[in-house]
Amino acid sequence: MARSLEVSEVRNLRATPLMQRRLNNFRKNKRGFWSLWIFLFLFVVSLFAEFIANDRPVVIWFKSDVYFPIFEFYSETDFGGDFETEADYTDVHVQKLIEAYGWMIWPPVRYSYDSHITDLAIPAPSPPSTQNWLGTDDQARDVFSRMIYGFRISVLFGLALTIFSSLIGIAVGAIQGYFGGLIDLIGQRVIEIWVGLPMLYMLIILASVVQPNFWWLLGLMLLFSWPGLVGVVRAEFLRGRNFEYVKAARALGQSNRVIIMQHVMPNAMVATLTFLPFITSGSVITLTSLDFLGFGLPPGSPSLGELLKQGKDNLFAPWLGITAFIVISVMLSLLVFIGEAVRDAFDPRKG
Repeated sequence: MARSLEVSEVRNLRATPLMQRRLNNFRKNKRGFWSLWIFLFLFVVSLFAEFIANDRPVVIWFKSDVYFPIFEFYSETDFGGDFETEADYTDVHVQKLIEAYGWMIWPPVRYSYDSHITDLAIPAPSPPSTQNWLGTDDQARDVFSRMIYGFRISVLFGLALTIFSSLIGIAVGAIQGYFGGLIDLIGQRVIEIWVGLPMLYMLIILASVVQPNFWWLLGLMLLFSWPGLVGVVRAEFLRGRNFEYVKAARALGQSNRVIIMQHVMPNAMVATLTFLPFITSGSVITLTSLDFLGFGLPPGSPSLGELLKQGKDNLFAPWLGITAFIVISVMLSLLVFIGEAVRDAFDPRKG
C-alpha cells in the first residue's frame, strides 16, 4: 500500500504532456536556451561579488583563530594594533601584524566598489592594467569591481520590480476582467489617466524631493510599472469567464476566489509569462536611465548608469564607456533572447 502511494506521488510530480511540449519548444530555441544558462551563470557569480572583488580578506588565520572580515567587524586591536576602529586590511602595517602570526586569503580583485586607490601610477581615470583589469574611473575606483556590483544591483532591481509589479498587475487585471461591468469601467478610466502621466518626469520630480535608495526607487517605479500587465490579464479573464467549465463551476456553487485561482488564472498566466522577461529588461533600462541622469541610486553606489555617464564625461578614457555599453547590451540581449524562447514555448502553434 505504501509502495503504491509513493508511485502515485512520483507520477503526480512528473511534467504533464503540455508542460513537456513547452519545455521542448523552449529547448529548440537554442539562442534563448543558452541565453538563460549564461544569464543564470552571470547572475549567480555576481551574487558572490564580495568574494571576487573586495578590499577585505576572505579568511584570516591569526594566532590559531579564524576570522571572516567579509561578514564581521574586527578592530585593529584584535590583530595587535593600537586603534579600536575597523582594521584597514590594505594598510601595510596591519598586513605585517597579521602575517607575523598568521596568513590571509584575498579575493582575486583587492578592491571593493567604493575603494579609492591611492597608489596609481597614472592619474585617474587610469587605463586597464594588471592591477586594475578594466582600469579606474575618475574617482580612482576599480571599474571591474563596480561593474560586478552594478550588474548585481541592476538584475536584483529588475527582478524585484518585475515580481511586485506582476503581482499588482495580475490582481487588478483579474478583478477587472472577471467581474467586468462597472468595476471594469472605473478601473479602465483610472488606468488610462495613470498611464497618461509622464513617468520619467514624475520619477525625476519625486526623486528630487527625497534622496532615493534602492527601496525608494523600487517603490517609485512600482507606482508606474504595474499597469503594463493589466491589459493582458484583463483580456484573458474577459475571454475565460465565458468558458463552459467556468459556468459549470459557478453553477456548482464554487466561490469567485476558487474559480479565479483554479479555473481562469492558469489560462491567463500563459500570456502573462511571455511578458515577464521584457518587463525585467525595461526595469533595468529605466534604472540605468535614472542613474545616468543623476536621479537614481545615491552617489557612490555601484551603478551601470553612473559608469555610462562617466564614459560620456571622460571621452579620453574609452574603457569606461565601452565597459558600461558591453555589460548593458549583453544583459539586455540575454533577457530579450530568453523572452523570445518563452514566447515560443507557450505558442500553441508550435508542437
